[in-house]
Amino acid sequence: MSHHPSADQIIDLYDRHASAWNDIRAKHFVDRKWIERFRSLLPPSSTVLDLGCGSGQPVARYLIEAGTSVVGVDSSRQMLALCAERFPAQEWIQADMRTLALDRQFTAILAWNSFFHLKPEDQRRMFPIFQRHAAPGALLMFTSGPAHGEALGVFEGETLYHASLAPQEYTEQLHDHGYEVLDHIAEDAECGGQTVWLARRLP
Repeated sequence: MSHHPSADQIIDLYDRHASAWNDIRAKHFVDRKWIERFRSLLPPSSTVLDLGCGSGQPVARYLIEAGTSVVGVDSSRQMLALCAERFPAQEWIQADMRTLALDRQFTAILAWNSFFHLKPEDQRRMFPIFQRHAAPGALLMFTSGPAHGEALGVFEGETLYHASLAPQEYTEQLHDHGYEVLDHIAEDAECGGQTVWLARRLP
């Protein structure tokens, strides 16, 4: 299947516009209710694997200030430099989530506003990676699109690629990799229109 050329430019685009992204996100935490809910379901002294952590705010910042440890993974060196400067006590790893192999398991995994930048076939390949990095009972939360297909946005005047599987396929992928779906809302009007999946790995 052919994809829009922007599908292969995500890392470069975010690297070049890291400071602009950071400035925008610092002021707009429209998705706070989901991050609060995610945090409320975590046991004390949890460690969250934050895939596509970006500049660390507002999401990682919220989790850290709420007493959660964060291991942030991002492909962008510039984004991670902002994270390390801001939160030196946490662990920040430059890696591509599509090939992640940390040989560790976490109490929760977050792929918030990052997973949906992957091509559909790469999204399918992520479910074994989620599974390998999840402790029994671990939470998983990610954003997707509302239906199968590709969607092109614009950031700093450049095309920004998004893709999604069909809701039924997400449900099947989660079940096939040992997760139960706790909640799923398509285009949540209280959250900037985000489509959210919240799941838990079975014990």
